[in-house]
Amino acid sequence: QALKNLEAAWGRYFDGLAERPVFKRKGEHDSFRYPQGFNLDQANRRILLPKLGWVRYRSSCEAKGTVKNVTVSGSVGRWMVSIQTERMVERPVHPSTTEVGIDLGVARLATLSTGEIFESPRFFDRHRDRLRKAQQSMSRKKKFSSNWKKAQRRVQKIHTEVANARRDCLHKVTTAISKSHAIVYAEDLKVKNMSRSAKGTVEKPGTRVRAKAGLNRSILDQGWGECVRQLDYKLRWQGGQLILVAPHHTSQTCPACGHVAAENRKTQADFSCVRCGFKENADLVGAINVL
Repeated sequence: QALKNLEAAWGRYFDGLAERPVFKRKGEHDSFRYPQGFNLDQANRRILLPKLGWVRYRSSCEAKGTVKNVTVSGSVGRWMVSIQTERMVERPVHPSTTEVGIDLGVARLATLSTGEIFESPRFFDRHRDRLRKAQQSMSRKKKFSSNWKKAQRRVQKIHTEVANARRDCLHKVTTAISKSHAIVYAEDLKVKNMSRSAKGTVEKPGTRVRAKAGLNRSILDQGWGECVRQLDYKLRWQGGQLILVAPHHTSQTCPACGHVAAENRKTQADFSCVRCGFKENADLVGAINVL
């Protein structure tokens, strides 16, 4: 199975679909796959894994259909098993016919064109002091020593807590949106470009580097890319559709008269058209324009 994965990685590289494969590092993305030889006993919540025997597990959902393969992955001392199945399903029909635009922001996680607001929990800020102290403690240890590895696991545990809390919040938000609306319009944001560092080079040093670093941290803490990914597959599960639109001037265009100007957005939160005087929250205006 490892050789099959290696062959697929090189195939994607030569086809121009991915970067050149590199060797896996110990402790990062540890996983292995069983293509055969396993046995699933859902009634007793246990699974037979070759070389390991029967292993009990805590089920998150029922596995439906024919089991094709099983992947075991480890992260921060926890082991998870992913069961891939194959089954026939009917083409879904969404119970709603409504369309909605969504604006993803920093101050607010998401604002819908209907006026509904999903606030940003800011998970990273909650654990920032804990993470700083844990990283400082790790930096004082001799690298690769036993105490350094213990400190490293504490840092990894904090990162995992933040990631899990963020993912759980995004699942709740995207599930609510996908069940309520058949078609969702969202901005095609290039998060990698938006969160690029402002350091510059030695010849051309950047400006306002600390402010840009704080903005980048806030952007990445929202999980915009993960939010769009979840919306895409959940809408298809429900029989809906996600449509990505160009994000240019969505927060600077007046929805009343169509005037486009940077002066329309006075602040991060306030929109005031300089031509017709239309006033509204800037995030709501962005969502309306996306729709």
